[in-house]
Amino acid sequence: MNRQAQGVVMLLLGGAILKASLTDMYLRYVKAGLQPFLIGAGALLVIAAVMTLWYDLRHGTTVDTECADHPESVGAGRGGLAHDHGHDHADSGPGGGHGDHDHGGDGHGHGAHREPRVGWLLILPVLGLLLVAPPALGSYAAGQAGSALSAQQVSDFPALPDGDPAEISVLDYATRAIFDKGLSIGDRRVRVSGFLSDNSDGGQLLTRMILSCCAADARPIKVGMSGSVPTGLPADSWVEITGKYTEQQGADPVNGESIPFIEVLEWRAIQAPAEQYE
Repeated sequence: MNRQAQGVVMLLLGGAILKASLTDMYLRYVKAGLQPFLIGAGALLVIAAVMTLWYDLRHGTTVDTECADHPESVGAGRGGLAHDHGHDHADSGPGGGHGDHDHGGDGHGHGAHREPRVGWLLILPVLGLLLVAPPALGSYAAGQAGSALSAQQVSDFPALPDGDPAEISVLDYATRAIFDKGLSIGDRRVRVSGFLSDNSDGGQLLTRMILSCCAADARPIKVGMSGSVPTGLPADSWVEITGKYTEQQGADPVNGESIPFIEVLEWRAIQAPAEQYE
């Protein structure tokens, strides 16, 4: 693949990263705090690609990099006089031709060093990033992994935020319910939101995926529901729940971790938020 082609691929890749990082698309891959780093990486790729293309077009350097280590290729690029002259003596057979060293190419030995077309496959993931926006991980991924609550232990819980109900995350509620036995919640009403995932007992769980860095390490936080639970909604539907702490607990069938419950007082269906990971 010559320098111009490499520059084009790099330009497309940098543009794809910038497009994702300057919109909400990047939130489906990484945590929100990594946005500045993505923008910087995309900008550097675009700058490097532009400089590569500018240098190549200015100096007319379109020599195949696969042939850069072969002196005969450089000789051919300068007019090929010495190259052809050498072949007149070294390659002449009994018939005076060049049949033994033609290599099926263009007469200058380039046939054996053609640009590998497989290199253009590098552009496929770039086009995929530009044209396709994959959904965030949902109920299927949550059902295949055990609850990650044991890795989120906190020894000292701050007071709940002001307001009635207090708006907290699924992770915040789950850690308070398991490791603080609900003491820091008390009789306060809380509001949490997440998507529904199927439970092994036939019910549904309120679920949220948490990230350490990117979607590759996403793990689910699951909360069971009692009381006025959501009905008539399929898995992956997003709901907002207002409820209270309950001592009821269950066990995750995947890894045996404890699953806290929330007593649902009221609920409503909502649209999936832009930032679906916690």
